Amino acid sequence: MGPSVPDGRIPSLELVRITEAAAIAAAHWVGHGDNRLADQAAVEAMRKAMDEVPFRGTVVIGEGERDEAPMLYIGEKVGRGEGPEIDIAVDPLEGTNLVAKGRANAIAVMAVSESGGLLHAPDTYMEKLVVGPPAKGKVDMDRPVAENLKIVADSLGREVEDLTVVILDRPRHEKLINDVRAAGARIHLIEDGDVIAALSVAVAGTGLHVVMGSGGAPEGVLAAAALTCIGGEILGRLKFRNDDERARARRMGVTDANKVYRTEELASGKDIRFVATGVTDGELLQGVRFFARGVRTHSVILDGRVGKMRMIDTQHFEELANPPVVRL
Repeated sequence: MGPSVPDGRIPSLELVRITEAAAIAAAHWVGHGDNRLADQAAVEAMRKAMDEVPFRGTVVIGEGERDEAPMLYIGEKVGRGEGPEIDIAVDPLEGTNLVAKGRANAIAVMAVSESGGLLHAPDTYMEKLVVGPPAKGKVDMDRPVAENLKIVADSLGREVEDLTVVILDRPRHEKLINDVRAAGARIHLIEDGDVIAALSVAVAGTGLHVVMGSGGAPEGVLAAAALTCIGGEILGRLKFRNDDERARARRMGVTDANKVYRTEELASGKDIRFVATGVTDGELLQGVRFFARGVRTHSVILDGRVGKMRMIDTQHFEELANPPVVRL
């Protein structure tokens, strides 16, 4: 059993334990070529770890609708059944394909807020523009790519040619990629992982400066939770693929399909925290390391209420070094 919460706020390290458990479970499947088993291991480990933490949580972004996911489904009640009521957005394994192929930047990630503090985003695409604190409030989704890049460059005291733009490597981004190249900026194409990319853009020293293009809307909320804690900005506009997605969005309260959501609308809570643990190595987080007597993890926690970012390097001993049991 974890500690009680006398002041009504969950200790940050209790939250980190949840993403650590998911990351360790997923890391046993790095390079095995099976993204399904990697994801299943992470989901089961995260769900089990939540039961040990003193909160009454509701999953608002998770593995899908109840009939699509056996656990961590939207609306599921999690936690030890005591303590504060919170909303939870999770991706137990962002980058399932990255783990299957042994590639960089896979993470286990979670954001928490007081009830109502995280947008219940529909499971559809979202067009995104992410910048760090210096460019916050200056960019606009409806400006041409070259204009936004010039604004970001000016805010950083750089030339456009000095910028690196992160884009998901998808056929739908062919025009965007051409526009960025025509503007003179460099491009870092990623296979998956736009949450950690958004966070990396807002942290100095990663060498990444902008995220552009469309990715998952739920991941946009997770990114917003991180960015609201450290002053970065995400602009997002939903992009529906079919009428079913439009209908689902209407049921979730989306009335304006063309609305551009800002950071504070995607993550409006007054007490937001964002936690991520590396599964494989990346620009910001190291991956899980296995040793003879235990496991080493590397995590980040962002706390919007106190305005701090903490990097946590943890050595776990023998009981966590055992491979997870996964139901086939």
